[in-house]
Amino acid sequence: MIYKKFKTLNNEELSAIGYGCWAIGGTWNNSDDLKSIETIKKAIDLGVNFFDVAPVYGMGHSEEILGKAIEGYDRKKLFIATKCGLVWDDNSSEKIVTKSISRESLYRELNASLKRLGTDYIDLYRIHWPFENMQIDEAIETFEEMKRKGLIRYVGLSNFSKKDLEYCLSKTEIATYQGLYNLLEPNSEIYHHKKLEYRSKKEILPICKERGMAFLAYSPLFQGLLTGCFKLENNFDKNDDRAKNPKLNSDTYKFYYKIVEELKEIAKEIGKPLSQISINWLVNQEEIGPVICSAQTPEQIEENVESTSWTLTKDIEERIEGILKKYNII
Repeated sequence: MIYKKFKTLNNEELSAIGYGCWAIGGTWNNSDDLKSIETIKKAIDLGVNFFDVAPVYGMGHSEEILGKAIEGYDRKKLFIATKCGLVWDDNSSEKIVTKSISRESLYRELNASLKRLGTDYIDLYRIHWPFENMQIDEAIETFEEMKRKGLIRYVGLSNFSKKDLEYCLSKTEIATYQGLYNLLEPNSEIYHHKKLEYRSKKEILPICKERGMAFLAYSPLFQGLLTGCFKLENNFDKNDDRAKNPKLNSDTYKFYYKIVEELKEIAKEIGKPLSQISINWLVNQEEIGPVICSAQTPEQIEENVESTSWTLTKDIEERIEGILKKYNII
């Protein structure tokens, strides 16, 4: 069972380790639907109750897999968080993704998500990515209406700038903020090829602390780099979305790889996997949680969950911070 819980969202008890469903959408190496379902069931058996998904992950496929995996479980004991705002035309072979948070589009997306997930409500509904001239007031009004109807329980934001976050907070209750955050990317300016208009550690975490919001850290293992299992090159095939991440496929990757090699020495010394150290480092921060971790096998989710059974010592944390400061990771 999970040893450490996170109390947040009106004191609802959520697992410190959440299950991230991007990888099971079929866009990472070695994704297998039956294995994904087995892994999700294993996660639930281990005490994981927070599941992060989005329609755009595999163009609906991740939601369908999660829906199949949770059949037969007590829905009230699970916390399902999905997203909205990235849409596509199912009738088009190209599946070009566009952005919309109009009332009509939001209801269309929500109904599709409910059907794929096999549920009649979503616990946490979040705008996936902001965009210019977005109809944020219309979206907020729609979310409030959905809450009154019992279709969603909480509203969250993902990847919003500090300015836009503060505007939304002035209009409604925002329960969570989801952002890029890990040992090597505390204040990153870019995610894949997307420019980030926020800095997680410098700008967003202080707001979360002040307002009592939960910060949902995504990419806690830097898309696998912080497992310590990557080679210096040739880690992905052309069908893996991570092959499009310049940080994992350029001279920048060599920089991060060198840091990971130093961190692996600490992992070896204390006898813990680097993945657990990376997750533990996040879990130990008060404003963060659940930490959104992907897993494609039961063994991987077991290792992720094991991260909550022990705690980094102050001495080890200081040594990790020393390595990061040496490489100007701030």
